[in-house]
Amino acid sequence: QVHLVESGGGVVQAGGSLRLSCAASGTIFRLNAMAWYRQVAGKERELVARITNGGSTNYADSVQGRFTISRDNDKNTVYLQMNSLKPEDTAVYSCNVRHGYVWDLSDYWGQGTQVTVSS
Repeated sequence: QVHLVESGGGVVQAGGSLRLSCAASGTIFRLNAMAWYRQVAGKERELVARITNGGSTNYADSVQGRFTISRDNDKNTVYLQMNSLKPEDTAVYSCNVRHGYVWDLSDYWGQGTQVTVSS
């Protein structure tokens, strides 16, 4: 079982920055892709950014150039640096980890952290 704990959410003014962290703990064999998703009440959850265990990244068009995802494999942690924040970035942000080997993959989710951007 893998447990994910997020931190770093909060309230920030438009144009400001926040850094989210998500630390994995528990019985960890292999952390594959790690990702951040966000969800606004009444809307579908959307992928914000993903990073593979090799370091390849991809981003939602809406955050490209403003957000940066990174990971520290020694600490089993994924980060999301969010710059130039906009009110439309307001959402609950959750981290996701695909864990295990190809014959036994599982997805784990964090509890979510609220990010609120005021105009």
